[in-house]
Amino acid sequence: AMAGEGSTFRLRCSLLGHGQDVRGLTRGLFPEGSFVSVSRDRTARVWAPDGLNRGFTEMHCMSGHSNFVSCVCIIPPSDLYPRGLIATGGNDHNICIFTVDNSAPLYVLKGHKNTVCSLSSGKFGTLLSGSWDTTAKVWLNDRCMMTLQGHTAAIWAVKILPEQGLMLTGSADKTIKLWKAGRCERTFTGHEDCVRGLAILSEMEFLSCANDASVRRWQISGECLQVYYGHTNYIYSISVFPRCKDFVTTGEDRSLRIWKQGECAQTIRLPAQSVWCCCVLDNGDIVVGASDGIIRVFTESLERTASAEEIQAFENELAQASIDPKTGDLGDINADDLPGREHLKDPGTRDGQTRLIKDNGKVEAYQWSVSEGRWIKIGDVVGSSGATQQTSGKVLFEGKEYDYVFTIDVNENGPSYKLPYNITDDPWLTAYNFLQKNDLNPMFLDQVAKFIMDNTKGQTLLSTSNQFSDPFTGAGRYVPGSSSGSSAVPGADPFTGAGRYVPGSASNTVPPVGGVDPFTGMDAYQSAAAKVENIYFPKKDAVTFDQANPTQILGKLKELNGSAAEEHKLTEDDLITLEKLLSATCSTSTETPTAQQLQTLWRAVNWPEDIVFPALDILRLSVRHPTVNENFCSEKEHVQFIILLLKFLNPKGKQANQLLALRALCNCFVSHAGQKLMMEQRDEIMTQAIETKSGNKNIHIALATLTLNYAVCLHKVNNVEGKAQCLSVISTVMEVVQDLEAIFRLLVALGTLISDDTNAVQLAKSLGVDSQIKKYASVSEPAKVKECCRFVLNLL
Repeated sequence: AMAGEGSTFRLRCSLLGHGQDVRGLTRGLFPEGSFVSVSRDRTARVWAPDGLNRGFTEMHCMSGHSNFVSCVCIIPPSDLYPRGLIATGGNDHNICIFTVDNSAPLYVLKGHKNTVCSLSSGKFGTLLSGSWDTTAKVWLNDRCMMTLQGHTAAIWAVKILPEQGLMLTGSADKTIKLWKAGRCERTFTGHEDCVRGLAILSEMEFLSCANDASVRRWQISGECLQVYYGHTNYIYSISVFPRCKDFVTTGEDRSLRIWKQGECAQTIRLPAQSVWCCCVLDNGDIVVGASDGIIRVFTESLERTASAEEIQAFENELAQASIDPKTGDLGDINADDLPGREHLKDPGTRDGQTRLIKDNGKVEAYQWSVSEGRWIKIGDVVGSSGATQQTSGKVLFEGKEYDYVFTIDVNENGPSYKLPYNITDDPWLTAYNFLQKNDLNPMFLDQVAKFIMDNTKGQTLLSTSNQFSDPFTGAGRYVPGSSSGSSAVPGADPFTGAGRYVPGSASNTVPPVGGVDPFTGMDAYQSAAAKVENIYFPKKDAVTFDQANPTQILGKLKELNGSAAEEHKLTEDDLITLEKLLSATCSTSTETPTAQQLQTLWRAVNWPEDIVFPALDILRLSVRHPTVNENFCSEKEHVQFIILLLKFLNPKGKQANQLLALRALCNCFVSHAGQKLMMEQRDEIMTQAIETKSGNKNIHIALATLTLNYAVCLHKVNNVEGKAQCLSVISTVMEVVQDLEAIFRLLVALGTLISDDTNAVQLAKSLGVDSQIKKYASVSEPAKVKECCRFVLNLL
């Protein structure tokens, strides 16, 4: 049970077993009250509470890594593994998955190119890993489903949020990113150094800790709600108490800190420099791992507190620790000015307060314990023969580095204030800001400025840069978006002129194949009264864009050819050649397109982007012909062909070109050569295609169709990464699409992807796709949307 307010954590036990630094801890599911530790000694160990006394027993030791083990998490129970699984990440770039009772891995996940330093598990068996290779990966069972790319430095921390499909990553690039369905939704900036740890408070809030010695509380929406200061050095880990917003942190300042109601309520010093990791057990006890290889458990419960002898032994160990003044953990130390032992007769003012004394020429550090009303020795300060800040490097204050941090007592019995100062600062301005910030009487200005100058011995280097100018004024200033031309209104017709040709203005009807096809726009299809048969998916064949008006297309081509620059102009013969190509590929004629026709088409599709659309439309129609498909998609030509189409998918380009390029890609799927090329280049094509998602409804229908055609191919080959990418695209596009035809095609794609594949079903659920599509189950018209949606929901 959780102990009452204001109670204090005391040592419960110290556990020896690991041979080197303990780098990761997590609470276990089985047996109850257990936890798992991992270490630089290359092992992971499961510790179970010891029924007889207050300790823990090492149940078993697992090995599978060829280098340090740096992180650990528990994968929740499933039907196959009712006790859950243990995942560990290591410096050998691998992730090992263990069952609870076997010392060798069940399987090993390979894919990262550097140390795996963070792991988090989600629902439906998903696992998220973060690595020094700057990527995070999402795994399902033994396969990598997707890779999250976007950070520019090592990812030190990862967490899967309770809401499906949302994930967080914290990086040495000082940012935190929120990912939805595998795409970065938001970047959180504020930390001034490497982000080291993340902890979830609720569906809407989380905490982060960093090397800037601060903890931040964030809202998922992007806002930083609070910053907590207390540590004097890097913070390595953060863990939340069950059922409340209180938390614990550990760091490089030899301490574990317990935070309640937003304040640091207790500081526990350890006899080790680096306190690498912590976790909170279900009963509220705290487990910490440190660089001395010892695991220590602290508790608020009196029954579980260690015996007086054990606590004395811990205090003796702490008292013998040697503290290096260079770390700045104890502020500026000048041994000559320190008081003697009598200084410890005065009680401290707050828990965790430190006091230095000099005894027989030796400097000792003490910390005040409020609960015990006494000073506890936390170590001997070594090398402190008058070390000044100059020799011991920078001091951290509120997570920033300063040359000096002075403590100013304005009056005898009032509080003392911290005044950070760099020698490049102006002493008067610093004094003025300090008085303002702490709401102190401006009369003290001269006094404080003089104090600064006296104590920095005139080391003032006034900085030459004009720091105090207003950054928002001045010539040549950069105003984002001031000069960018406004983009065309979505849906506005990009063409002008009488009898104008509008790509895709007619409905794209597909001839019904055997019975009624739901892709036709005809009302021939009525739902049967009782049992509706699933005629929607899994879809077996690609959907193409066949509608054509050759006369209009050629008319537009001739008109634009008239105004084209000389080097682009086509001759009369060229135009006749293209006319023949169109008739060969659009009608049922038996003529085969010739190499000359294709060369002419290639010249036309390389026209400037403002006049190229009729040529692109000819390409879209002709690529359905086996000869043309083979020509453009074969080994020889395909590189240029794909580069060309991807160029038109640029979101800053013309919408007509985006639309026709998407339709051309859809039509590539009709032949074997095209399918092969589309599948080989899937990652590039899908990544670029999704950038057009802000387009109009015709673009949305084409994008949905492209996704559907990929789903048709993926259903046949069962490529896990491909399905994961497709699911991510469906989820992302669903967010922006309103048009019901596009929604229908996305639903068919989704149904096709997850048919007969339990892995894909689990992944779709973990991305939260089921909650995204629920609303379409009640669409009245067209009926195919509602029916298809219900069939998909039945699978999920």
